[in-house]
Amino acid sequence: MPTFDFKQLDVFSNVALKGNPLAVVLGADSLSDAQMADFARWTNLSETTFLLTPRDPRADYRVRIFTTLQELPFAGHPTLGSCHAWLQAGGVPHGEEIIQECEIGLVRIRRQGDELAFIAPPLLRSGPVDAPLLERVRLGLGLVPGAIVRSQWVDNGAGWLAVMLADRQQVLAVQPDFSQLLGLAVGVIAPCNPAHDDVDAQFEVRAFVAGDGAQEDPATGSLNAGVAQWLLGEGLAPERYVVSQGTAIGRAGRIHVERQGDEIWIGGAVAVCITGRLQL
Repeated sequence: MPTFDFKQLDVFSNVALKGNPLAVVLGADSLSDAQMADFARWTNLSETTFLLTPRDPRADYRVRIFTTLQELPFAGHPTLGSCHAWLQAGGVPHGEEIIQECEIGLVRIRRQGDELAFIAPPLLRSGPVDAPLLERVRLGLGLVPGAIVRSQWVDNGAGWLAVMLADRQQVLAVQPDFSQLLGLAVGVIAPCNPAHDDVDAQFEVRAFVAGDGAQEDPATGSLNAGVAQWLLGEGLAPERYVVSQGTAIGRAGRIHVERQGDEIWIGGAVAVCITGRLQL
């Protein structure tokens, strides 16, 4: 039975068990699509990734990203976690940046001290959320009429739409009815107020994916990448800010956002929790 190097990581936290877990299978070229999907269902994590030989000569490695339900063309914390695992396994990039190939295309990643950051990919869907869908989201989140102050599609491959509430405590108090959110990926965001929010961040975010194995994501790169393009594009956030995520479920994720010229970078720390061998 073939064996594969395996790592389980915590992304967007430098403290194990406080970020977003990710399973990574290295050297996975011989695995079939069905084996990848089966293993991702078995881990029951929000995402499991498989590192492969790149098809594009410009890429340093290729990654396939699976949830418990489907394959994703792109996702944020799997990008940083996969890159960290590849580097730990001895990967040497062609250039100063690391180039990841995934189904959405090539994604640039850079090292920032002990952290990694990826460039936010272009949005596949942006613009306003239509009124009937927004009302369904409001009801599914258990919000009173008028609680959603802004909304936007911020889909860069994972299907995200985002709604903004007035303050952090409203975000933390959300108790979603997932039966009303099936088929949706919903981000909820609010600015933090330094006068009464004791947190080292400028925004609080929660991410809900109804029907998936982990229905609330502890720290979400793809959502925050899309939200950053929305907020920065409309002047709703500073050029550099920090997002707190996972607070409501006992995590302490921190996502660092920075705009440099026309580029938006999404970064954070990665901690290794498990290293071993996988038999499939």
